[in-house]
Amino acid sequence: MRLSKKVWLIAGIGVFAVVLGYLFMTYSQLVTEQRQLEGRLTAAQNRLPGLTAEKESLESQRISATSALASAQISFPQAVESIEYGEHIFEIVKKCNLTLSSLSFPRPSDRKEGSVTYSAVSLALPVSGKVADIFEFIRVIRTDERFASTEVKQISMSIEGETASATINVDIYGYRG
Repeated sequence: MRLSKKVWLIAGIGVFAVVLGYLFMTYSQLVTEQRQLEGRLTAAQNRLPGLTAEKESLESQRISATSALASAQISFPQAVESIEYGEHIFEIVKKCNLTLSSLSFPRPSDRKEGSVTYSAVSLALPVSGKVADIFEFIRVIRTDERFASTEVKQISMSIEGETASATINVDIYGYRG
């Protein structure tokens, strides 16, 4: 059975229509995908200046925090040297006209705050003398740059007439690194 030219023509037109329909569907999908990608690209380009500014701000904060950390590390001694602090304490006691009953340095203990480990020595400084001189001693301990890493924790004082005795508890901190 032989097919006529009309049947071949109709079959050819049908195949051509199917191929054309398939190409149209593929093209439509590609155009839709291209529009979505262009939209995402535009959104990303619009976010880029804000993200760049945020990155610069965060970098500035990181530099500032690094600088602050370096400054803080400088103000804390690497280790608490009992001989040096003892000499400084005796010097201040003498300068303030006080008598220091005793001075002993316990072994430094490690303390941790977040990711920072530091050493701390707790001292009890029993002094006696005039009330004004004791207050001067406390002021010097709190303001002398050699004691920048020192915290006055507690003061116990008893006063008898012109003289007084006080026990001043301090913590001296050292940065471990």
